[in-house]
Amino acid sequence: MLSETTHWPSPAKLNLFLYITGRQANGYHELQTLFQFLDHGDELTITANHSGEITIEPEIPGVTLQDNLIWKAAKALQEKSGCHYGAHIQLNKILPMGGGIGGGSSNAATTLVALNYLWQTELSEDELAEIGLTLGADVPVFTRGFAAFAEGVGEKLTKAEPEEKWYLVIRPDVSIATVDIFTHPNLTRNTPKRELATLLDNDYGNDCEKIVRMLYQEVDKQLSWLLQYAPSRLTGTGSCVFAEFSSENEAQNVFKQLPDNVSAFVAQGKNTSPLHETLAKYRLAHKQSI
Repeated sequence: MLSETTHWPSPAKLNLFLYITGRQANGYHELQTLFQFLDHGDELTITANHSGEITIEPEIPGVTLQDNLIWKAAKALQEKSGCHYGAHIQLNKILPMGGGIGGGSSNAATTLVALNYLWQTELSEDELAEIGLTLGADVPVFTRGFAAFAEGVGEKLTKAEPEEKWYLVIRPDVSIATVDIFTHPNLTRNTPKRELATLLDNDYGNDCEKIVRMLYQEVDKQLSWLLQYAPSRLTGTGSCVFAEFSSENEAQNVFKQLPDNVSAFVAQGKNTSPLHETLAKYRLAHKQSI
């Protein structure tokens, strides 16, 4: 598998709901949230090699190589496994940075999963998730590859199977720092904890939405527009907002009514990550070639 050029999806995610249920003494927030993947995202083209070096193109403006989550993930896997192989990674970047749909976390997870396969380091799912957690709170969701109900500070994951609906996702032209939302004095921090079955059976909400809409006029504007057509809300701490539909046609019909200057896309929710579907295909092809 060394020197073979391979292609790996790095999917977006949505937080279908997000509730903040408390705050720990160290300042971290306890939450309950539901992650689901989308069949839309970045792509990493990876060629493993014997060099021991990790090279990435193109450069991301304002981000040094050592600060790039893709590079960090590859180096962390080398250190954990003792592997001396290298890789050249080309990123086709589609997902917006700072949009709350998991771009950087997904890139890191795709790097871990793909290189674990290509380098044949054979780390377990739990070990990859442990590495992922050192890179970002959302990375383990992407490395594990299943839709998940997260509790605690986001580290306790339970497999979930929400309906795989169609979504229209809008990216307002603002970047939101998560820390600004979680430190806001008016943020709701006492939503009662509920069982997953209860949460799935109720209308979904996001405790961060009120603060984000108050602070960012563009988010409020786009969400107000979406709410005319379908149940809609903020994902994570933003800035992306989304509307849910039962069919692709319904989502596309609303998408066509958007002004030309609005950045948006239509995608379907997936309870199994496209990344893990690709991993399964590569494994099967390799098995058949032996």
